[in-house]
Amino acid sequence: MTRIALTGVCLLTILGAACSGDKTSATRLNPQPAAASATSAPALQGFSSERLARVTTVMRERVAAGRMPGGVLLIARDGEVVLEEAIGVLDPKTSAPMSKDAIFRIYSMTKPIVSAAVMMLVEEGKVQLTDPASKYFPELKSLQVGVEKAGPDGTAVLELVPAQREMTVHDLLRHMSGLTYGIFGKSLVKDAYLKAKVDDRNVTSDELIKRLATVPLHYQPGSTWEYSRSTDVLGVLVERVSGQSLDVFLERRILGPLKMKDSGFWVEDSSQHGRIAQPFDADPDTKQPIELLEVRKKPSFFSGGGGMVSTARDYLRFAQAMLNGGALDSARILAPHTVRLMASDHTAGIRGPNYAPGPGYGFGLGFAVRVAEGEAVTAGSIGDHSWGGFAGTTFWIDPRERLVALWLMQAPGARSETRTLFRTLVYSALVSPHETDRLR
Repeated sequence: MTRIALTGVCLLTILGAACSGDKTSATRLNPQPAAASATSAPALQGFSSERLARVTTVMRERVAAGRMPGGVLLIARDGEVVLEEAIGVLDPKTSAPMSKDAIFRIYSMTKPIVSAAVMMLVEEGKVQLTDPASKYFPELKSLQVGVEKAGPDGTAVLELVPAQREMTVHDLLRHMSGLTYGIFGKSLVKDAYLKAKVDDRNVTSDELIKRLATVPLHYQPGSTWEYSRSTDVLGVLVERVSGQSLDVFLERRILGPLKMKDSGFWVEDSSQHGRIAQPFDADPDTKQPIELLEVRKKPSFFSGGGGMVSTARDYLRFAQAMLNGGALDSARILAPHTVRLMASDHTAGIRGPNYAPGPGYGFGLGFAVRVAEGEAVTAGSIGDHSWGGFAGTTFWIDPRERLVALWLMQAPGARSETRTLFRTLVYSALVSPHETDRLR
């Protein structure tokens, strides 16, 4: 259940590069709430003040150019926020200014949180990564794989062949389960998804699994990376193993302990609906209507793959906990070794025709993970891990630079260009150690 906070979240000062199991060595709270003007001096955190200011300037220019209504950016290093800005408007219809506590539909940035929930169950011995999915979903026991072949008249037809092995929990976490999304791209299997209404959000958890049981897999499990309903299935796994609905489990085990008071699957308090960031009516390029999730009322299905809302400050707390090795303040949600496992590449070089992480990146258990200095078209560090959401939200964690960065907006058509731009601007603002000393 979404809980709304009316006060700010305190800044964090990290005492080490990662937390140990001892609660006293994890973090300490700054006694004052954070504000953009009250962040730590950029030079003391390894940033050039001039170049950091350019991040805000360029993002404002993108808003002024009509690429998106507005957004919130937040950059933290060593647990200290060095830049936090609200840019543009919260709602194009009212021209209300964007606010730092704006609530965004984060779509697939739900996936890392739900992946962390699954790994909590793994740590408790209730789930193993090697478990076949059918252990929790008997409905998915005997799925077949759809293979497109040319029919007698040359038209593509779908041939069903047996799966060579079952998908596992590990496959679901790394998007190599054989499942897909029916709404992205075209294929005969995706057509089957659309016909069976697999992507319909007006279902229950059990109904989703029943619908998945009626359609073929897109690929043999373990053979191909394919963005999919895998994390939605994992959300249902959490429900079946814990005996709690996904919203309740996340609230009790992650959102509550991490004090993510503005995060959940809907904004329950109607007095806070005015904080929800809204998109343009139509995409500025395609002129097609933009329709985003209705988050003012409780959904029938808690989508582990893309149903949550959050704020920049809230998501920072989750990301900072992961950067710390699974702990923040007095709350530990995961062990350091588990976090390292999640933030490691699990693809073994296997790719696919729709490989979303892109060049230079592998995929871990809920995140894209950088595996090369080169190949990617943006700056970064080997080991940085990230993901984004359909409406344009994005974040990454860079352990080498002790950095967390977030950009939240509600502009689906501008998501790719803006993510690349924002990442470039952030890394361009980092300076070398000798420059930091001089700037002190």
